[in-house]
Amino acid sequence: MLCGRWRSSRRRPEEPPVPAQVAAPVALPSPPAPPDGGTKRPGLRALKKMGLTEDEDVRAMLRGSRFRKIRSRTWHKERLYRLQEDGLSVWFQRRIPRAPSQHIFFLQHIEAVREGHQSEGLRRFGGAFAPARCLTIAFRGRRKNLDLAAPTAEEAQRWVRGLAKLRARLDAMTQRERLDHWIHTYLHRADSDQDSKMSFKEIKSLLRMVNVDMNDMYAYRLFKECDHSNNERLEGTEIEEFLRRLLKRPELEEIFYKYSGEDHVLSAPELREFLEDQGEDGATLAHAQHLIQTYELNETAKQHELMTLDGFMMYLLSPNGAALDPAHTCVFQDMDQPLAHYFISSSHNTYLTDSQIGGPSSTEAYVRAFAQGCRCVELDCWEGPGGEPVIYHGHTLTSKILFRDVVQAVRDHAFTNHCGLEQQAAMARHLRTILGDMLVTQALDSQNPEELPSPEQLKGRVLVKGKKLPAVRSEDGRILSDREEEEEEEEEEEEAEAAEQRRLAKQISPELSALAVYCCATRLRNLRPAPTLPQPCQVSSLSERKAKKLIREAGNSFVRHNARQLTRVYPLGLRMNSANYSPQEMWNSGCQLVALNFQTPGYEMDLNAGRFLINGQCGYVLKPACLRQPDTTFDPECPGPPRTTLTIQVLTAQQLPKLNAEKPNSIVDPLVRVEIHGVPADCARKETNYVLNNGFNPRWGQTLQFQLRAPELVLVRFVVEDYDTTSPNDFVGQFTLPLNSLKQGYRHIHLLSKDGASLSPATLFVHIRIQCS
Repeated sequence: MLCGRWRSSRRRPEEPPVPAQVAAPVALPSPPAPPDGGTKRPGLRALKKMGLTEDEDVRAMLRGSRFRKIRSRTWHKERLYRLQEDGLSVWFQRRIPRAPSQHIFFLQHIEAVREGHQSEGLRRFGGAFAPARCLTIAFRGRRKNLDLAAPTAEEAQRWVRGLAKLRARLDAMTQRERLDHWIHTYLHRADSDQDSKMSFKEIKSLLRMVNVDMNDMYAYRLFKECDHSNNERLEGTEIEEFLRRLLKRPELEEIFYKYSGEDHVLSAPELREFLEDQGEDGATLAHAQHLIQTYELNETAKQHELMTLDGFMMYLLSPNGAALDPAHTCVFQDMDQPLAHYFISSSHNTYLTDSQIGGPSSTEAYVRAFAQGCRCVELDCWEGPGGEPVIYHGHTLTSKILFRDVVQAVRDHAFTNHCGLEQQAAMARHLRTILGDMLVTQALDSQNPEELPSPEQLKGRVLVKGKKLPAVRSEDGRILSDREEEEEEEEEEEEAEAAEQRRLAKQISPELSALAVYCCATRLRNLRPAPTLPQPCQVSSLSERKAKKLIREAGNSFVRHNARQLTRVYPLGLRMNSANYSPQEMWNSGCQLVALNFQTPGYEMDLNAGRFLINGQCGYVLKPACLRQPDTTFDPECPGPPRTTLTIQVLTAQQLPKLNAEKPNSIVDPLVRVEIHGVPADCARKETNYVLNNGFNPRWGQTLQFQLRAPELVLVRFVVEDYDTTSPNDFVGQFTLPLNSLKQGYRHIHLLSKDGASLSPATLFVHIRIQCS
């Protein structure tokens, strides 16, 4: 159903080399004096910077609250939850003591906070608690929801309001503020006796926490250079000086001084020159002046239209200095073309949260998919008790959920049908009743009823994909359901239970058939030219195996077919663990609905997120012109000669996350890999050397170059891994985006976790050049 929305154990060297780039200063705002005449609360200083220390809701969260954690009808356990002083994490009580890092969750990993009984768990098991006392914290990725009941409605509201304020402030923080907040949090942790002074032992602990293994002699020399009181303790401005030296970015200073000259400040014309060399569109004097007013920290410099090194760094760390074109983060594409002209973010077996054999089904899986921008979801419908259709992965041990609950929970869906006439009618009734005017029940353009509408016309609307009467019958005379059609190409024999269920689906209910207006399921038998033109409202569902076969054997014909009609591709049923295939091959041929298992993280979902990162993340991306023209000659298997050269110089990285927080001496050895995903002739991957024992500010300065034949289809994936000689490298972070949205020049790449959460302040610093022949 389519929906329209806008909007290992590590090896240790005997003598680690001195990291040459760890040396001197970047301007970090001086930490304010401790409150209450010296109270040692760096965390509260961080909250003060967020402007929330006086907020009553936040203060209540700092004191902590005892909630009932709800897991089942009988499992309601009281647990203490308390906001940490960093303002970015929440500590919680566990029944079984574990490592301290496993007793917290981070605000940046929260997907949503819902009030009342607005989760599957609370709807099923929270009846003993008034909705006003309940809240649900939903997380990114596969982490389970946290369903809580507060002692009072007011306490629940305090946490709902407080979390909203903290998350809003977190979203609004600049990269510099995040770095400041991040380093002060580690200072608080490293200050073991909480005296606001740092011994050399505590400084060494701090360095390990921030992922740098510095030579002891070099570290002590740096320590002593900052110990102006000569008492073997750093405090106040001495700590500040140490941090300035630690956070030094010599590669940025070199760029800055190249353009600023002897006075070490950038005038507006000098900044304009830098922007021109960057290849910025609209590199005007007015734009340079605007950047100075936006990012310069020093008021005097701002008044004189000058940018200092601090302001320059603020600019390069901002969205305007990122690799992703800020103009592409909004809806910027033409949204008035037929639906077949767009890639559409699509999910397979959306109801599953784990494997396809025995995993649980959940309405929450739909909520999570839509939170990730999914526009096409699947409801696999089967006969259920009491006249109510259910959803689950048929003939498996996956759990069942009510069709009605799914429609109520997500309001946007696509479905496959294994129900008899009576329950099909019930499905149609639920769809009409629950969705109301959102449901498309007739052609939007009566003058051209067979033409596909545009995303603009479908704003806020829901399309049902299904069989349309009169339907094509199988060899035994039965009317095929969508899923049966899919399975027939993979299964020769059927179990007795499956055969019995399919005998129930001898007809398609007229009520349900009537709802298939623009997405009428049909089998794609061949791509030979037909006597009449194909019908745009017909949709074919293909397994990844059949789609690949068509791509190999009839590449251009398949592209032409997809220029007029929708095609959905889904993973093979043999992928029992819900693994995914690479969606790129399907996009290369213009397939619009490339369905993936959203519950399974990996590079495939990174590509999906990267494809739909642009255009306001509305889930619709306009296909390249070569995939939209009915008479196109494009064939992904034969794309022609190279047309574009992509050159990426990997310079440095900053504040990479520590992979094993429980092992203080474990430091990452990072390398960077750049992957090109496009037509087969363009697919490539190249990587840098690894940097030993430095995840804080590693430096590479290596150049990677790629020749591209179909740049309009290319996705560029930046990956950071922890090198290991004895086992596979560990994933550190990644960022994926379309080549056409990649900005040239010096850029920061803001890394994401496996689940797509921000790893801020972790970044890569690169130089990008794109040359078209």
